[in-house]
Amino acid sequence: MEHGVSTLAQGLVTAWSLVAVAFFALGILAYLAIRRTRRVSSEEAAQAFRSLDIEAFRNLVDSAEEAFLRDNLPPKKFRQIQRQRARVALMYAWEAGKAATDLARVGHAAQRSSDPEIAASGVQVAESAFRLRLQSMGACLHLLTEVVFPNLQSRSVPHLVDQYKQTAETLFRLARFSAGERSLVRSKSG
Repeated sequence: MEHGVSTLAQGLVTAWSLVAVAFFALGILAYLAIRRTRRVSSEEAAQAFRSLDIEAFRNLVDSAEEAFLRDNLPPKKFRQIQRQRARVALMYAWEAGKAATDLARVGHAAQRSSDPEIAASGVQVAESAFRLRLQSMGACLHLLTEVVFPNLQSRSVPHLVDQYKQTAETLFRLARFSAGERSLVRSKSG
């Protein structure tokens, strides 16, 4: 009976330790997401989005690609390759999160526009960027787990890819509106 209780206690300690580590990691990610305070233009945010190769990221997190590698590589080589793929995907997800943070700033600035279309687009951009940032943080935690435990059967991260594309479309729409507003301001003053 005592052995069962001590085993249960060890299991609980391990479980709570893992929960604590997860919350600590989430806290670090949240802190890093909040502390960035530089001003960003919509052109800079658009360039950051264009610089990410989302199709390469999709390939890195594709469960079919992982299954192919698992079936065709020796276990040791598979773990090595899967760990590398997870690290690179983690960098992509991190950069997508940074771009989302910049994009949220652009959206908040656009909300203050006197043009109702730009202000409405700013709301959409800010909301979309927030969703992308949350999904990128979740993907980072998931990919970090894959780096540490490459043998775990992973799941793909399609929601991040879909949210990324939706956010990029919203950003490009805002950039078109902003460019139109600037040209109108120049022509009125000229």
